[in-house]
Amino acid sequence: MPTFIYEARKNPKELVKDTLVADNRTTAIQKIGKMGYYPLSIYEEHKISQDTTDIGAYFLGRISLKEVTDFTRQLSDLLESGLTIAKALDILRIQTENRKLKNIILDIEDFCVAGNPLSSALGRHPRVFSKLYVSMVRSGEAGGALEGVLKRLSDLNEKQLEIQTKVTTALAYPILMSVVGSATIVVLLTFVMPKMMVMFNDFGQALPLPTQILLSLSLLIAHDWWLLVVGLLIVIISVMKISSTQKGRLAVDYLILKFPVAGRVVKKIEIARFTRTLGILLNNGVPMLEALKVVSATMNNAVMRQEITKASAAVKEGTSLARGFSNSKVIPLATVHMIAIGEEGGHLETSLLKIAEAGERESDEAIKIAVSLLEPVLILSLGLVVGFIVIAMLLPIFEINFLIR
Repeated sequence: MPTFIYEARKNPKELVKDTLVADNRTTAIQKIGKMGYYPLSIYEEHKISQDTTDIGAYFLGRISLKEVTDFTRQLSDLLESGLTIAKALDILRIQTENRKLKNIILDIEDFCVAGNPLSSALGRHPRVFSKLYVSMVRSGEAGGALEGVLKRLSDLNEKQLEIQTKVTTALAYPILMSVVGSATIVVLLTFVMPKMMVMFNDFGQALPLPTQILLSLSLLIAHDWWLLVVGLLIVIISVMKISSTQKGRLAVDYLILKFPVAGRVVKKIEIARFTRTLGILLNNGVPMLEALKVVSATMNNAVMRQEITKASAAVKEGTSLARGFSNSKVIPLATVHMIAIGEEGGHLETSLLKIAEAGERESDEAIKIAVSLLEPVLILSLGLVVGFIVIAMLLPIFEINFLIR
């Protein structure tokens, strides 16, 4: 018989956590009730151990943004059709193939059946449902418009998925080209070059300078490759260590925003995410200060987070959001003016969503421009490197041929 781990309330002040053996989950709940306890949550023990200890299952059972988006949209549709939250969650749990998500839905269902709101149940899983997600669900519960809020959340997640897909698709070809080009260069230096050097040494002829440089690189890769690996690891660890500190992360993210093309793309994507998320939160009745706090946590770029925190502090002191961004070096002046117009006209949410739509269009164009520039630069760079290698290998042959004549 399976063992269940449960959490139950013995009385208003006392909470009980224990295990029991039962044929199934329903029987386990009945046993807990017979003991005079009110069940809050119950898990099958072997499922927890599998999910938390099996590394392979962890990676294979990861919950993607698409799965969260599908869960959100389906939950909204089921609630709109008149089902209760518990029944809707039970249907979704049965339909879900991802074992990890299935267990999370089961926990959410148990927590809701125990009389807790859906937002509190979702908040128990911060790695799957963000602060933004939980905050919007809470506002939907308070306003009696949970189905509509869940639809907006699924729309928001779909926008993020769309951006991720565009970036991934745009970078796929350049990355493939870089990998193939690098592999070709390594093969030439480690296998072709040493064999040709044996032939050159037999003639006893002094090698040209490009060939000597190439030979040194070939020997370095062939014999001292571990030095390159150690050096690369030191660089990666140093960057990670710097990025783990607040000042270091700010410095790294500031440099990213200053990159000629990539920085422009990152800035537009972050501003679009900020304005769309803030607009949706305000549209759902979330107070400005709470909305800014939630939005700040969703920003990937530390510089953007800092700017939003500064603006939030200014709003807390009684100033407008536009004035809070007036001295920002990251938020464009046109965006600040649009926010000011929205605040003056009493339609800030609409202005923010318009800014987001414009930013998403501009980010799409910026991604296309970045990729169109990246491809010829990569082709030219790889061509120069391969050309140098070929010339360096052919120069001694030309000299030997000249001497023979």
